[in-house]
Amino acid sequence: MVDVKHVEEMILEDVEAHRDFINAAKVVVLFLVQWISAGAMVFGGVVPYIPQYRTIARSGNTDGFSPMVCFVLLMANSLRILFWFGKHFELPLLAQSFIMVIAMIAMVELCARVRSKQETATKEHNFLDFDLRYFWRWSRFSDFLQCILAIWLTLSYVTWLFLGFAWYVETLGFLAVFIEAMIGAPQFLKNYQNKSTLGMSVHMVLMWTSGDCFKTMYFILNSAPPQFWICGLIQIGVDVSILAQVWYYSIPKYTISYSKPRLAA
Repeated sequence: MVDVKHVEEMILEDVEAHRDFINAAKVVVLFLVQWISAGAMVFGGVVPYIPQYRTIARSGNTDGFSPMVCFVLLMANSLRILFWFGKHFELPLLAQSFIMVIAMIAMVELCARVRSKQETATKEHNFLDFDLRYFWRWSRFSDFLQCILAIWLTLSYVTWLFLGFAWYVETLGFLAVFIEAMIGAPQFLKNYQNKSTLGMSVHMVLMWTSGDCFKTMYFILNSAPPQFWICGLIQIGVDVSILAQVWYYSIPKYTISYSKPRLAA
């Protein structure tokens, strides 16, 4: 005779083994998703600038790209790094800031090199001239580095002095995300002044938009400080505005002239 109790025990063991396998698979999948998401956060921010970098390097022209975008991102990520010392947040976000700083310095170097070949004026514009008319429009890459270093040293010293004050740390975090939210503003103004988006990489803006959507969802799901997801929502709005410019300036413009009918003789 078949031992029913033994069969039931075997079935229960199989069910438990299957359940353990499913749970283990869930843990592995969740672990992989978390690592992929973290990797996307760390390196995904710089991906949109690859098409723009290649466009500038290939064309030898920076007219369609606003270098102030690089300045905005350098400031935002520098402030975010300092904010971490006062209020720790996820390490992937901190790593993203370091990667973005390196990428923006590379973009600035390319823009400075290309612009130096375009300039025909005999007078060079240097950081130590302290001429606001040519701020972030200097002739040499070394001047940009001097400016970045001066800002880093100043911000680091001030943060060291006030790191123990909660109001300063919160202000630092707010400024970091607010400045980052304005990343697209210089490009929007550049397009408006040129009445064209020629020279700007549309792929860059599309990647901005998709990246900002992903980033905002990441912030919300991981319970990041409110400053982060508010920044993301503002960035999405600016991205959509730039895409609207691409559509608007691509519409052919026609000029209609009117003339008075000739009177019969």
